Amino acid sequence: MSSKESPATIAIPFLSDEHATIAQRVIDVDKELQAHAVKRTLTVDGNILRVTFQTLTIRLARLTANSFLENMDLVVRTLSAFGDDAAEIATPLLNETK
Repeated sequence: MSSKESPATIAIPFLSDEHATIAQRVIDVDKELQAHAVKRTLTVDGNILRVTFQTLTIRLARLTANSFLENMDLVVRTLSAFGDDAAEIATPLLNETK
């Protein structure tokens, strides 16, 4: 990649530091398909997940960000359904079935 790219950063707040770290680990497993044209960096700062993209073209930046946000939507919905709050609700129910 050349020095002409400018990075784009997206900051996503989570309910907790742990949720931000979980999201980072889940998303980081999937590497960019066009590694020669896209560099993605994920960092966690407290409860904030930051993703920085460097791409060769503006179009590729838009496509990459769109794909990332679709994946992040799934992660956020999964955390909402199965995160800490869901575990607290499910534990008494699981104990009742034993």
